Amino acid sequence: MFSKLKNHQGFKKYFKNTSWLFGEKILRMVVGLFVGIWVARYLGPEQFGLFSYAQSFVGLFVAIAGLGLDSIIVRELVKDESKRDALLGTAFRLKLIGTFFVLIALAIAVNLSQQDSLTTLLIFTIASATIFQSFNIIDFFFQAKVLSKYVVYANIISLFISSTVKVGLILNDAPLLYFAYSILFDSFILTCGFLYFYRYKRYFISQWFFDKNMARSLLKDSWPLILSGLVISIYMKIDQIMIKEMLNTEAVGQYAAAVRISEAWYFVPVIIASSFLPAIINSQKINKDIYYDRLQKLYKLMIWVSIFIAITMTFLSDWAVDFLYGEQYHQSGRVLMIHIWAGIFVSVGMITSQIVIVNNMQRNGLKATAAGSLFNVLLNYILIPVYGIQGAAIATIAAQIISGIIAPIYFKIDKKFPSILFKSILIKGK
Repeated sequence: MFSKLKNHQGFKKYFKNTSWLFGEKILRMVVGLFVGIWVARYLGPEQFGLFSYAQSFVGLFVAIAGLGLDSIIVRELVKDESKRDALLGTAFRLKLIGTFFVLIALAIAVNLSQQDSLTTLLIFTIASATIFQSFNIIDFFFQAKVLSKYVVYANIISLFISSTVKVGLILNDAPLLYFAYSILFDSFILTCGFLYFYRYKRYFISQWFFDKNMARSLLKDSWPLILSGLVISIYMKIDQIMIKEMLNTEAVGQYAAAVRISEAWYFVPVIIASSFLPAIINSQKINKDIYYDRLQKLYKLMIWVSIFIAITMTFLSDWAVDFLYGEQYHQSGRVLMIHIWAGIFVSVGMITSQIVIVNNMQRNGLKATAAGSLFNVLLNYILIPVYGIQGAAIATIAAQIISGIIAPIYFKIDKKFPSILFKSILIKGK
């Protein structure tokens, strides 16, 4: 009886935590999509394409700043909260060092690719936001404590201020560069929110400290995730880089507009995976059967939600693009019709990445992600000259299938992964 009550209370705790995150992300999706579409309409395909290209260029290197520590911080805090100040202080210092290497890597890459002055300024303005993202460790602390409502508060405040600023820029006919400044401002405001609520809960960053031994331990576990993050960045961002190099900036704008709609709901698998990670970690320690049952239920939920969204958007893609962006983005509809199907495999991959963390199989996870990234680059190189921006969408789907399903099976991230995935696809599978 006590066990059932404890499980019920635990479920309510995680459900409430997830509900907070879902509420905030739905609000962010609605407001962010509305403002983002307004920005895209204001800038037009060519300038919006350049803006998206700069963001994708920075995105190739952002994983270096994170150092693959995010899920590991959650895991370690769930295991032993007494190490909180050492963990957060060490991770914060490491992330700042990572940001320094990001800026160096970008300087080299910009010089080698011979970007023009405006593109270079856009890239470094956007990249500067990674300095403030070091404070995101407070977000992961609240995740581990299952207190995500404070993260939600900070994000809503940031969203309101950010959206107001962007609307103001549009109404005042601001130039493109100012929208890059707004990204930097967004990160600053969000950081202020995290710091306020951390202090509100009677925690103090002055108590953080750097532990060399812990830094070595964290990096030992995270280095495969650093490389994995880099290859993920490649196959998530390389398409827009290659489109600009092989086609033109306007084509990037057309493609980015479709991707923005297609990826608008990706917060769903992200929130589910991150919110239930503590529960999955705990269930593995208690009972393997409960662990695998929870995984299968997560896969089934996300797969069928993804299929429903993909089928719906396939029929509404042209109408949605015309309604939201207008006739100037007439090429985006067909891209959206294809790209939306990648969401199924993104959802699978999000949950699979949690299995990698729980089983401490980061090296095999890296191999799986690298395989998907390699195929994405090759397929983009082959398909873009033939099918244009639609070819890039096809390449994205293929890369997600390889990295999220085929490669994890081949590299054996978990002995029950194939059977769990197969049962999840069946409507009546247990």
